[in-house]
Amino acid sequence: MTRQRLPEALWLLALHETKGIGWHRLYGLIKIVSERRIPYSRLFELTEQEWTALGAEPKSAAAASRLNIAQAFERAEQLRKLGIEPISFYDDEYPTLMKETAKPPWLLYTIGRRELLNEFGIAIVGTRTPTSYGRVVCERIAGALAERGICLVSGMARGIDGYAHRETLKRGGTTIAVLGAGVDVPYPPEHRQLHREIAEQGLLVSEFPPGTRPVPGLFPLRNRIIAGLCRGVLIVEAAQRSGSLITADYALECNRDVFAVPGPVTSPKSAGTFELIKNGAKPCASAEDILEAYGDCFAPLPQSAAKKEGHEKLTKEERKIYVILEQGDASIDELQRKTSWEFGLLHSVLLSLIIKSQVKSLSGAIYTWIG
Repeated sequence: MTRQRLPEALWLLALHETKGIGWHRLYGLIKIVSERRIPYSRLFELTEQEWTALGAEPKSAAAASRLNIAQAFERAEQLRKLGIEPISFYDDEYPTLMKETAKPPWLLYTIGRRELLNEFGIAIVGTRTPTSYGRVVCERIAGALAERGICLVSGMARGIDGYAHRETLKRGGTTIAVLGAGVDVPYPPEHRQLHREIAEQGLLVSEFPPGTRPVPGLFPLRNRIIAGLCRGVLIVEAAQRSGSLITADYALECNRDVFAVPGPVTSPKSAGTFELIKNGAKPCASAEDILEAYGDCFAPLPQSAAKKEGHEKLTKEERKIYVILEQGDASIDELQRKTSWEFGLLHSVLLSLIIKSQVKSLSGAIYTWIG
């Protein structure tokens, strides 16, 4: 909400915090105001009878007639003193992309850098219990996107969300955390420090009034905001019934790009992403796969830096592959024979190295070291 405290923005804040007035009732009132061309200056003056005559539902008419502009202004100032800035659908700062969605939040509570709401954003979401492979992929892609100046959007949940936020901050990037609780409520509790860091360096966002405790029904609503703020959504790891797939569904409804990281077919954590790819999501093995989808908007990856970083982050298993491929290209059968690994492990290590831009797969299932 801008500092001049527009009456229409104050009106939305007051209604948004009125018990029993949800998204649909608010939409009904907003529609009346728009279609009947009611001057914003009169929003706090209309009586219950006037609202009813205009077509408002009885409960909505009663609630709207009880609003007081002085109390709404006082509430807005109270929030500001707490470091919380409410941004209404009527404000200039309201994210443009969000207005394109089917069910935009009428009000967003924010802490931090509000200008990020209209930055070029990509969401990274995934399971709360990722594999080591999922974590490596998440951090690598999030870090590379941060270095290109892309704003990372996620939900500050355990697992993939948290890793994506932290890696972005570590690389000096910008990030938005969309919460399934009040913007002032760190959740999960172990992310209290992360919550503080994002408030200082990025942006915390919530549709729910401050103090709202997290309950399961709020997270799907949160997911639609994650999708709405971004140009594209990347799912790193997701089981077949993962909540991350809800975000992907919202992204498709919003006409956003959906990317998914391929994983080992033996991993339950990759069952959801496999299904997404099968249904048309774009496979994503590196940040380049995302950047290429948006043309020449971004500079190419700094290859020397990427290679150096890749060598530093090799696991024990990846170094074993490096020792073999340093002597020359090898087929997957040769690699399996020389490592004595099960196929699932070998496939996982090779896929991780491909994502790290250390190994390239050639025709005939031949692998070559390019790092």
